Amino acid sequence: MITVLAITFVAATVAPLIFIKLGRNAFYALAAVPAGAFIWLLFQYGTVYSGGGIEEVIPWIPSLKLELAFRMDPLAWVMSLLILGVGSLVLVYCARYFKNKDAGLGGFGAQLLAFAGAMFGLVTSDDLLMLFIFWELTTILSYLLIGYARTRLAARRSALQALMVTTAGGLAMLVGLIILGQAAGTYRISAILDQAGPLMAGPMQGAVATAVVLILAGAVTKSALVPFHFWLPGAMAAPTPVSAYLHAAAMVKAGIYIVARLAPGFSTSEFWLPVVLGLGLATMLVGGYRALRQADIKLILAYGTVSQLGFLTMVVGLGRPDAALAGLGLLLAHGLFKAALFLVVGIIDHQSGTRDIRKLSGVFRSSRALGVVAAIAAASMAGVPPLAGFVAKESVFEAFVHYGTGDGAPAWGILILVGLVIGSILTFAYSARFMWGAFAVKPGVEPTPFKPIKPAFLAAPAILSLLTIVYGLWPTPVDTWIQPYAALFAAGPDAVDAGHLALWHGVTPALGLTALTFAAGAAMFYWRNLVARAQSLVPDWVDGDRAYQNTIGALDDIAVWVTGRTQRGSLYFYLAVILTVAFAVPMTALIVANKPLPDGMYFIDPNSPLQVVAGIGIVVGALAAVRANKRFLAVLMVSVTGYGIALMFALQGAPDLALTQMLVETIVLVAFVLAMRSLPAELRDRTGGRLRVIRVIIGAAFGITMIFVAIYAMGARVATPISLDFPRLAYEGGGGLNVVNVTLVDIRAWDTFGEISVLAIAATGVASLIFVRSRGDRIKTSEAVPEGSVGRRTGVDRDSRDGATLAVAKKFTDVSRDAWLVAGRTLAPERRSIIFEVVTRLIFHSMIVFSIYLLLAGHNLPGGGFAGGLTAGLALTIRYLAGGRFELSEAATVSAGTLLGTGLATAAASGVVPLFLGGQVFQSAIIEFWLPVFGDVKFVTSTIFDIGVYVVVVGLALDVLRSLGAEIDEHFEGKGAPLAEEDAAGHADLAEEAAESAASGKGNA
Repeated sequence: MITVLAITFVAATVAPLIFIKLGRNAFYALAAVPAGAFIWLLFQYGTVYSGGGIEEVIPWIPSLKLELAFRMDPLAWVMSLLILGVGSLVLVYCARYFKNKDAGLGGFGAQLLAFAGAMFGLVTSDDLLMLFIFWELTTILSYLLIGYARTRLAARRSALQALMVTTAGGLAMLVGLIILGQAAGTYRISAILDQAGPLMAGPMQGAVATAVVLILAGAVTKSALVPFHFWLPGAMAAPTPVSAYLHAAAMVKAGIYIVARLAPGFSTSEFWLPVVLGLGLATMLVGGYRALRQADIKLILAYGTVSQLGFLTMVVGLGRPDAALAGLGLLLAHGLFKAALFLVVGIIDHQSGTRDIRKLSGVFRSSRALGVVAAIAAASMAGVPPLAGFVAKESVFEAFVHYGTGDGAPAWGILILVGLVIGSILTFAYSARFMWGAFAVKPGVEPTPFKPIKPAFLAAPAILSLLTIVYGLWPTPVDTWIQPYAALFAAGPDAVDAGHLALWHGVTPALGLTALTFAAGAAMFYWRNLVARAQSLVPDWVDGDRAYQNTIGALDDIAVWVTGRTQRGSLYFYLAVILTVAFAVPMTALIVANKPLPDGMYFIDPNSPLQVVAGIGIVVGALAAVRANKRFLAVLMVSVTGYGIALMFALQGAPDLALTQMLVETIVLVAFVLAMRSLPAELRDRTGGRLRVIRVIIGAAFGITMIFVAIYAMGARVATPISLDFPRLAYEGGGGLNVVNVTLVDIRAWDTFGEISVLAIAATGVASLIFVRSRGDRIKTSEAVPEGSVGRRTGVDRDSRDGATLAVAKKFTDVSRDAWLVAGRTLAPERRSIIFEVVTRLIFHSMIVFSIYLLLAGHNLPGGGFAGGLTAGLALTIRYLAGGRFELSEAATVSAGTLLGTGLATAAASGVVPLFLGGQVFQSAIIEFWLPVFGDVKFVTSTIFDIGVYVVVVGLALDVLRSLGAEIDEHFEGKGAPLAEEDAAGHADLAEEAAESAASGKGNA
């Protein structure tokens, strides 16, 4: 199963490339993937039905109970038959439905194939969380497929509507899955079903009942049951192959599958039958009624599908063996005839250009083969013998006759049976309406022009209709496939015989109900004009789509109102709200709890009196930052508090934290200083009087609250801290003595990977705001003038001028090789610092070497990838401050984006590679070997992850320097006088000015 999924998703990934080569014929290549999986599935029949099924489990994160668990049992096998078989036929159909000139075929084919894989994963998942992942994949892919015609407003609107409705249900379902998994103590679906009885009778029965209702909410939205039925007809804006596959055979069946999967264990739950039978019957009647009002043959089928989904939900959710048998039989029959009918509609639309029954006339005369195919499928939908629909519907009637009239029948049983009969009458009527509307000759309507159909185009619906006939005449194989699932209900107290699927059961009440259905349905069709007039008199009091639009509109209005009163553009207001909540809620909880302060408190550590000095420094820095009237002074004072905290860490025996805090504080200080160049020097306080008092109160209250929260949190521990085991885990499992670094790159590698991902995202956001167009290296090499003449001459663009400035400065140095800090000579004299240049020459390389030392030594000594990356970033910062943006370009020729991507890729690879070696994600290996000179070496593979962290941090620092440094430098330089002089003059003085600049710096090198 895992192999099938892998092949399917890999094929979907490369599908666009196949379309580039083969055009629309690439659909045939894609169809081979589900077709091959279908053949593989047939060969698994013996294993699946011999007793235990097939299980494949790959542990992922055992501590979180996450695993890749798949199980192929009879229910999954039957569902997979439908998913893979119909999926391959729909892909074959697409090869003739689309034209080579149609845009986006590669993406469409990839998405359709990926959807088949997601559905296969959904029905074979034996883990609740894995099931949900595939569930949401189908939601996202359906959104993309429905919105294939993205230039059409209707397609975009329908796709968004389907996404929002099914996602809302999916979120409710996720909560239910988590509650159920936690109550059962496992997320394995098979294990949960085995203990369903004790769960519903035990102390967690209330939680389990709630979980079941929430899961059913997801099924209701996915399968378009009332009141969420409106999204499915709207989704008919999708291409017909999408409708045939997603909305007839696959996606909408996902909700039915969930009901069928849980029914053996939870159908006796308190709210199960009211939800399943109530909403199912309402959906069947509403869908059938609305289908009779449609003039678009595709919408007739869409509302018919809504009706049938309600029908299916009632049957598979009844929780009896005979209903289970009939339900799966009807599910297969529905997939065959409804997919065939949608494909027929696609052919009619493709060949005639219309789907309107008021314009279609004489299509049967133009294509009798198409008419026969459609008639077989429509007759099966109406339940006409000897077709699959008749066999399945007879079993459904039989099951509900027993349920509504048998011993111990509930009071509503007969009402449900009457509702089913009325729904079936509507089904017969709209089936006849479809055939008449699509193929009949209509008086007064011109014959519809209809192009000949190629056999390859008709093949897919013809095969489905043929299978409908085979199923009806020979239902024994299908009965054999379903019986093991029906047997799961046999252990119940009210169990009945499941019976068998058969074409003829004799003269039974079910046969009488079928005859009544035919007679009443034929009468409704015969007097269709009278029915239409009666329907026109009924006002649309309740319309699901209108209710959805009104709800969304109301949410928009509320959002506008709330946003207008909260997003006021005032930083003071935002901070006041955040800090008020941050101190009011915890302080209220502490007051209500009324717990005494923990014992053993002290204000000063007697073993470290230097803490007093650090504390005083922090307080003085904070007060000075508040009172500062210059931005630079305020930032500097804030940094004083940061360095004081670093000292606190050092005094408490945490050198790693102290080193990291010091490096972070330094590079943040640089970033603030660079950014402040674009801001006024004065720090004007725009609030005073009463508002200033309020700010002081909020600030003081927040600080005091955090003090008490920290005290109570530290004194509230009752269990032994897990951190006490970290030294042992770090050495035995992580192979290092530095607990902090081993924790970051091994024990909690997932956290660190998330953090460096956030760093990369944040850097990308900053660069996007600054650069607007590109974050790449803006300095290019071509002819221009040195920076000294910026704004004075030449009309060459600034990017070209920058590269030439550096090139010319190199040319006129006094050494044959490239001189170090040559770009320093491109700075204006007032911006140069000879002392800073000399210091940079002395320490830059040492800092780079030291950063690498911190990286490699960090596993056993203070340091690590984060500290090493910050050190290298500070080295680049010093070089930029000494030589300007040109020197930064020389120091780092690789773009920041490349470094960030490389670092993330390196870290990700270190996590994925262990999977291929039989390990777990981010699992480390300790490799010991001997090298000449170095002797015995112990290498831990988590060092590779640390290297990725190092590269990401260097990339972040470089992005900050180029965004807040080099780019702002360039903006300032562009504010010079207009470039009025001729290019010739600029080029004539180029060498002279560069030479003078070089000569003036000889003695300072």
